[in-house]
Amino acid sequence: MRNTTFILAATIVLAGANSVALGQENTATSSPLPDRCRQADQMAMSSGDMPKMEMSGMDESHQAYMSAMTKMDPAMMEGMKAKDPDVAFICGMIAHHQGAIDMAEVELKYGNNSDAKKKAQKIISAQKQEIKEFTKWLEAHAK
Repeated sequence: MRNTTFILAATIVLAGANSVALGQENTATSSPLPDRCRQADQMAMSSGDMPKMEMSGMDESHQAYMSAMTKMDPAMMEGMKAKDPDVAFICGMIAHHQGAIDMAEVELKYGNNSDAKKKAQKIISAQKQEIKEFTKWLEAHAK
């Protein structure tokens, strides 16, 4: 039942920004985006009022996975607001990579399989490096 609940919840998240979205956190305080991704001249794009998903039936690990995903979604949308398509891509990827890190950290905390934990650690290391590279690119190219 727990796996079914998680799979259903993940499917809803992956169904996209055009359908049902998850609860939105205050991106001003929780967004993983650098300041250059929150430019004053960003085009308007509203994610609207997103309904919150009921997570009370989920165990602690799945709640943590869903929390990571609900944090990532609005940050990715915020990053995609940049008028410059290259900057929008880089900003969206920063949020996406941070989401991968957050989910990998949940695996490290709750997972039991050593191979899965190794993969999670590998993801954390690689994604942190790529976020550094993306941030450096923004410093050089975002206006």
